[in-house]
Amino acid sequence: MFEINKNILSDDLSPYLQQHKDNPVNWQVWSKKTLEFAKQNKKPILLSIGYASCHWCHVMAHESFEDIETAKMMNQLFVNIKVDREERPDLDFIFQSSFQLFNQTGGGWPLTMFLDENGVPFMGGTYFPKETKHGLPSFREVLKKVSDAYKDQRENIIKQKDLIVKNLDLKKNSVLTQDLEPIIETSLSYLDPLNGGYKGAPKFPTFNLFETLLYFYNKSKNTKYLDPVNLILKQLCSKGIYDHVEGGISRYTVDENWIIPHFEKMLYDNVQFVLLLSKYCKINLEVYYKEKLEQTIEFLKKNFINKDGFLGSAFDADSDGKEGKYYVFNFDEIKDLENIEEYFEVKPEGNWEGKIILVEKEKASTQILEKLYEIRSKRNKPFFDDKTQLDLNCLWISSLVAANEILPSKGYLELAEIFFSMIEKKYIDNKIYHSYSNDIVFLEDYAFLINAPNDLYDKTLNFKYKNLANKISRETIEKFYLNDKNIFQKNPKENNDVFFRPIDIGDNTIPNGNAIMLINLIRLGMLDEAKKLSDSLNGYLNIYKNHMMTSLRAIDFFNNIKAGKNCNEQGCKIDEKN
Repeated sequence: MFEINKNILSDDLSPYLQQHKDNPVNWQVWSKKTLEFAKQNKKPILLSIGYASCHWCHVMAHESFEDIETAKMMNQLFVNIKVDREERPDLDFIFQSSFQLFNQTGGGWPLTMFLDENGVPFMGGTYFPKETKHGLPSFREVLKKVSDAYKDQRENIIKQKDLIVKNLDLKKNSVLTQDLEPIIETSLSYLDPLNGGYKGAPKFPTFNLFETLLYFYNKSKNTKYLDPVNLILKQLCSKGIYDHVEGGISRYTVDENWIIPHFEKMLYDNVQFVLLLSKYCKINLEVYYKEKLEQTIEFLKKNFINKDGFLGSAFDADSDGKEGKYYVFNFDEIKDLENIEEYFEVKPEGNWEGKIILVEKEKASTQILEKLYEIRSKRNKPFFDDKTQLDLNCLWISSLVAANEILPSKGYLELAEIFFSMIEKKYIDNKIYHSYSNDIVFLEDYAFLINAPNDLYDKTLNFKYKNLANKISRETIEKFYLNDKNIFQKNPKENNDVFFRPIDIGDNTIPNGNAIMLINLIRLGMLDEAKKLSDSLNGYLNIYKNHMMTSLRAIDFFNNIKAGKNCNEQGCKIDEKN
């Protein structure tokens, strides 16, 4: 008999779900059994999505999910399901899209969605406080109102499914070819000319945009595309978002000046930071950027390797229950370090809650950095989410290949080959899967699993890599490609446990799988397949252009290849005779 009246998360491998195994909430996992129970008992579902290093996930857990009275309400009124967004990015994509549909604003984590008994969303939010504050209702108040609404309007809520599916479905126009540069021009108008990145706060690095701008610079040599990349990398490397002591960047900053970070360190940000820095250094080989590149790679090698030898997912923002405690300094700790004021902005009052977030004035000496690390090393490190994600580890390989061009003496190409041999042995020779569950895999896993050997082939000319990339591409088409839409869906066609068939064309934390597949197909010479996918993506551009930066450069790459130009995924030669 299916057991619903207890918390079952202790049996799950996800670090995020493990963090909630002792909650008095009767947490279930997303499964057909759980969904079937809700349907049979005509009970609404409370779906909570987050990840192990998420600060506000911790806050809501402490305030509400650890509270006995709140848990009683949840257990009485709902079937409660906890999901790790890094284990199930498809569910996160679907329900974040649903949140945006309902609220007409961007989502975030923790994501709190209310679903009908069939698993279809009808209302949602993000963080809810325990008590009413900051204009937000208390979580208990929300629970009661949603439960009452479902009891009173159950049939009408269930009938909304078709309307929700219709609104979530991708909209496509008939334009299959268009001038792409005006779309890039529009994106430039959204950028902060003083601080870099998009205007306003919070500030996210948005690597997909800047890699696309770099592509168009390589193609045109127009500095209007390069200048924003110059600016963003200067800010990322010098301000508080960068960890000047150990290397690597935080997820984002809460201010528009890149000074006050949300301290969690995500693998997906840092491998893309390495990739963008590497590509930029091919244009501007400043020692300063080479040093930041090397420091970040070495940080990842030293700190992100998990017990299986792959890279884990993230470091928490919190340690000892306090956000940023590991990373910030007290004035008294560092005031006596020789010449510290020459290198960093150091004031007795600090620059964040009385503490000092290091902001670089000029490149610090090795001695200063060693002393700062000595101080920090006495503290407890933040929690490390060690789960292996296949797509990110493949992206790491591509980043190492790119970095090797800038730092050839560091052996990064050899390291990339070692990592790929591990991936080949664990995944390609056995079964390709995303993370803990070998029954779950996504388009992005396949896309980056093809991209990595393509990159290795370009540098080694070892046909083993080209042959593997070709083989996996054929498998990807078979498993994910929708012939009626000329596009890849996010889940394998034979495995869909949600109410909606997810097709994702927009960049998120990593480049979009459809865009990467278009680049893969072009590089492998599968141009008939590439044309169909390129035309299909082009049809979405006018509607979703702000989210399709990687698709934009992929389509441009295809158009130039089709026109017979000498191009690669980084740009085209402009001095050739056409």
